[in-house]
Amino acid sequence: MEAYEELRRLVEAAAEDVAKAEAGNKAAGTRVRKQMQEIKGVAQAVRTAILEGRAAKGPSVAPPFSPGAPPPPVL
Repeated sequence: MEAYEELRRLVEAAAEDVAKAEAGNKAAGTRVRKQMQEIKGVAQAVRTAILEGRAAKGPSVAPPFSPGAPPPPVL
C-alpha cells in the first residue's frame, strides 16, 4: 500500500528533528509539529484505504463457535 509506505518514510524522516527538539532546539520542534500534521493526513489516508478494502470484501462474519472452547463473554 503506497500510503503506508509514505507514512513510514515520513516518520523516519522526522526522527532526527525529534531528537533535536528533545534536546531543546525550538526550530526542530517547529519542524516536528509541521511533520506531524503531514503524518496525520497520510495516516488518515491509510485508514480510509483500509476501510474501503474492508467494504469491498463484503460484511465480515464472526468465525463459528468451536466445541470445547470457552463461550464468548457476554457484554
